[in-house]
Amino acid sequence: KRRRIEGYIATGRQKHGTKSATAKKPSRAGSLIARMSTKLKRAGYRSRYRLRKQIVEPVFGQIKQARGFRQFLLRGIDKVKPEWALICTAHNLVKLARAA
Repeated sequence: KRRRIEGYIATGRQKHGTKSATAKKPSRAGSLIARMSTKLKRAGYRSRYRLRKQIVEPVFGQIKQARGFRQFLLRGIDKVKPEWALICTAHNLVKLARAA
């Protein structure tokens, strides 16, 4: 708040097709959870919190689940960069092959 950073934190699980991630249990009025829940509901369809699903996070989930990639084989940032590039290239090629 002091740095004027607009934070969004899930107050519960968000099911597909729902408008906001809200807790199952109602929280006390005025609590941090209640205020965040109100903020998430008010932000609506184009909220930054909701858009996170459309941007990058699904790709990491697909790489972890479908490709079975859980950890790097090499150590050090200089060795990891080409390994990550190879994983991303393979992921994109598979997506292109399925689209054709």
